[in-house]
Amino acid sequence: MQDLKNIYRTLSSDPFPKTMTIRLGDQELLFHKRSWHIDGEDRGLRYGENPDQPAALYALAEGTLELDGIKFRDAGDGLVSAVTEEHMLQSGKHPGKINLTDVDNGINILQYLHAKPAAVILKHNNPCGAAWNEQGLETALKNAYWSDRIAAFGGTVVVNRTVDIACAAFLGESYFEVVAAPEYDPQALELLKKRKNLRILRLAGLARLEEFAGKPFLDIKSLADGGMIVQFSFTNRIRTPQDFLPAKAEKDNVLFQARTPNPREMDDLLFAWAVEAGVTSNSVLFVRDGATVAVGTGEQDRVGCVQLTIHKAYTKYADWLCFTEQGISLYELQAKAESDDQARTALDDIQSRTQLAKGGLPGSVLVSDGFFPFRDGVDLAVAQGVMAIAQPGGSIRDHEIIEAVNQAEPQVAMVFTGQRSFRH
Repeated sequence: MQDLKNIYRTLSSDPFPKTMTIRLGDQELLFHKRSWHIDGEDRGLRYGENPDQPAALYALAEGTLELDGIKFRDAGDGLVSAVTEEHMLQSGKHPGKINLTDVDNGINILQYLHAKPAAVILKHNNPCGAAWNEQGLETALKNAYWSDRIAAFGGTVVVNRTVDIACAAFLGESYFEVVAAPEYDPQALELLKKRKNLRILRLAGLARLEEFAGKPFLDIKSLADGGMIVQFSFTNRIRTPQDFLPAKAEKDNVLFQARTPNPREMDDLLFAWAVEAGVTSNSVLFVRDGATVAVGTGEQDRVGCVQLTIHKAYTKYADWLCFTEQGISLYELQAKAESDDQARTALDDIQSRTQLAKGGLPGSVLVSDGFFPFRDGVDLAVAQGVMAIAQPGGSIRDHEIIEAVNQAEPQVAMVFTGQRSFRH
């Protein structure tokens, strides 16, 4: 067993060259391999997605790309790939591929959330909790964490404001792998460094992400046969409430039009669609008061995704009650309840209150990265108390989807995004 543990502590070999060049027509991009001087030696990435996969990080060093009149991000726009020893305030166990790609996806989400203090906690390159608000970063961190305390364990935290002592104290209460912020107060940094294995990154660009949001990058997908698909990176077109489109459709010369969301609902939809940019499709998100309630990721059918995300909301809500009241996780209480009558009583009470509260879903909004092909997923969400929905629109059954929200009591709002947000 000890040998198995050692594979996670061993650095992978690095056979990759120091430079990489990509040439598209007459445009050339030169990349330099990134390494850091850690513990007296030069080290690149710890390893790839798994310990037996060698990996390397390359940063764009020279060249610019312009396609169809659109300028892509250039060498001066580096964020994660630009990390040097100066930015790595504490290397912990020294970063591997998934640590940095989680930070990168946090940036991908936060680039659309620069208007307020915001925090996102990621696991396996998906957000498990995200939040923003006017009250400050500490509140955003707490709301993101309690959205899914279970999944946050061992996660990556990315924020867009300076980490102060209160934020650091909260982060120190749980186990995280990485924290990335634009800056840290000295006392906060001192407190975080007590977690010796924590990787602490200072990325000044996190404070000016609005500069990057409108510039695409070259998104490359390698195929199993060695080929590649290249595409423009996804760009979120919904930056303000006015960017949403009215949800309306015509069928047999009858116009169907949904209620327009009120300001609070619109703000939650705006936030939710920004978070959606970093979620693996097929996905839906429930959001309430500027924080995720549940994030559904990577499902094959839309109604199934809604069902599973509702289940997650109930589970996380019950765990929140359990942990704050009993000091243990929901799963620990379930195990204890098998032989302890007092624990069984407590569990029954928590489950009853969770059902009564519908997992915290009443009053929430829902976003879907693709259109609803049938009204079944909408009906499920409405039954849980969802009050507003944003989705791309464009289904041949849009009139049925709009009819579903119009028939709800009270009437549920809906808007179209006019774009799909798939992420594979």
